[in-house]
Amino acid sequence: MEVESHVIMDETAIRRALTRIAHEIIERNKGIENCILAGIKTRGVFLAKRLAERLENIEGVSIPWVELDVTSYRDDRSSEERGTEKANFPVSIHSKVVILIDDVLYTGRTIRAAMDAIMDCGRPEAIQLAVLADRGHRELPIRPDYIGKNVPTSRAEEIEVLLQENDGSDEVRISQQRGGH
Repeated sequence: MEVESHVIMDETAIRRALTRIAHEIIERNKGIENCILAGIKTRGVFLAKRLAERLENIEGVSIPWVELDVTSYRDDRSSEERGTEKANFPVSIHSKVVILIDDVLYTGRTIRAAMDAIMDCGRPEAIQLAVLADRGHRELPIRPDYIGKNVPTSRAEEIEVLLQENDGSDEVRISQQRGGH
């Protein structure tokens, strides 16, 4: 079986999308003073760090950002795989706007797990969602507030995000297996 793949976002497109998302975050929240970024491991963490840098460059003030591991909150893993580790924010989220950052939004289950993790850490004023790629096929009523690129897909297609920090290059690819039934 052959896999057909092509690039739908290159390094420049990713950089522009993150810059646009940064401006949208500032506009929607009237600044970033009350905001915290929470990057979902793994690639969401790198995107959160990049967004934090852009936001600081635009606004002239730093924004806190944290890594969020949602493994123990996932409903698609056995209890042995999940473990019992609870989320722990190094900063208070009480009355803050927590902006979740992830690479690809698909069914919404990872985001649901992330929201559960956040609620275990306190009561934010609001939770917003920023994703680099939204591919559709939601199983839960979850909608991103900030989207790098809408990529309507079939269930047979896959979206792969490669980031310099983890993969050695920046690009988003869409692929589909060919030759199957």
